[in-house]
Amino acid sequence: MRTCSVTDRLLSLRALLPEAEFIGADDIRPLRCTSDSRRVRPGDLFAALPGDRYDGHQFIAEAIQRGATSVLCERPQSGLSVPCGVVPHVHHAYGRICQALAGNPSFKLKLIGITGSHGKTTTSCLIASVLLKAGYRVGVAGTLGYFDGQEVEPATHTTPPAETLAPLLARMVTNECTHAMLEVSNRALAQSHIAGLRLDVACVTNVSRDHLDDHNSLQDYRLAKSKLLDYLAPEGFAVVNADDAIAAGYLRHFHGPALTIGIRNPAEIMATPVEQFPSEQTFLLTAGSETVPVRTRMIGKHHIYNCLTATAVGLTYGLDLATVVRGLESVDYVPGRLQRIECGQPFSVFIDYAHTPDALASSLRALRNVTNGRLICVSGAVGDHNQPLMGRQAEKLADCTVLTSDNPQHEDPREIVTEILEGFQKTTATQVIIDRSEAIHWALAQAQPGDCLLIASNKRIALDDQQIAEDWLYAQAEERT
Repeated sequence: MRTCSVTDRLLSLRALLPEAEFIGADDIRPLRCTSDSRRVRPGDLFAALPGDRYDGHQFIAEAIQRGATSVLCERPQSGLSVPCGVVPHVHHAYGRICQALAGNPSFKLKLIGITGSHGKTTTSCLIASVLLKAGYRVGVAGTLGYFDGQEVEPATHTTPPAETLAPLLARMVTNECTHAMLEVSNRALAQSHIAGLRLDVACVTNVSRDHLDDHNSLQDYRLAKSKLLDYLAPEGFAVVNADDAIAAGYLRHFHGPALTIGIRNPAEIMATPVEQFPSEQTFLLTAGSETVPVRTRMIGKHHIYNCLTATAVGLTYGLDLATVVRGLESVDYVPGRLQRIECGQPFSVFIDYAHTPDALASSLRALRNVTNGRLICVSGAVGDHNQPLMGRQAEKLADCTVLTSDNPQHEDPREIVTEILEGFQKTTATQVIIDRSEAIHWALAQAQPGDCLLIASNKRIALDDQQIAEDWLYAQAEERT
């Protein structure tokens, strides 16, 4: 959806945006708004959003020709035939307008925002499971899709843009959701997708060097992540990872209520790893004076952190630890997040959305801890500035690496593989097979009992990789019988 609207009352932009300068009218009272000039309908407010490739100011004339009766922009426009509102930051203003036109649905939900370099999707699923076990009705917006309490639609973005997010939250309210999970990407924070929202809980899972594409520096990226706390309601809670120095540092400038989680450093909610196997792990969960065991089929220390964050959210809502644990243990897997492939083979196979150096390293370390044999990694050619770092992590942590194509878009996958190889000091344990199906088949054929194969993918839901692996494994099983 590219248009946001409401029909129960007129919205005053002068009241909503006191920072705005109005040209051609004392006020603008839109019924609908859009940022896509191609979708303008007569009577719409057109928001001229600056973008990566295009600047919406270039399309103001087209929007007016299509029937826009007002314009929102950052630069005064000469000769316009319709009223214009000029604001310092049109993305932020547009987000507030979209939410207001939708009736400010976040004010009627317990909205939980989750940001971080990694773990947003899994943490969102865990929190949803905990709340469902407590009897709440939950909506979700994130990488795996948008669920409004009744229907699921595919995700176009990790965090929907403002004109999609506002009506989605409004449908959650209509469908009687009590709580909503919202994954918040760094792009969404940089472009104010969540402007106008009021969060009940804000979670910061971790902050690493990954995902710098939308920022000029690491410092800009860190600041962008910290902005999530600015959207908390006055009584809202922050949940922060005390073992992540950058995330924990946000609390120095935050004066609201907060809960910290950790494994190494002292925190309100802590975990002690006990046992780790390829198929499950157990840890002790401590909150206050109470300690309970948690047994989960998802593995890796990073997953324990995700569980701790979900626990903190559950405790924020007054749930007992028994209910929280039932919710955590109910999540057997999250698609593409160290998802285990079981077809009766005598070795382990995992698929993971490990598309950045830190994510790849985290997944390989998790698997190394539960692998007695060799660790084999199939890693793709994505096409970004992190390729040598991807190679460095693969060489350091895997026994054998298979480099292949992985959604290279317009770039030559062979050139990308060459960039990845720059991160290797030696290539003796490296195989290059550009065809992805052939690469997965080759890696599976090399695996021996006790080995572990990680298929790292740039796809958020790697259904193709899963199908390729399962078809090969089942075919081998039939040959043996």
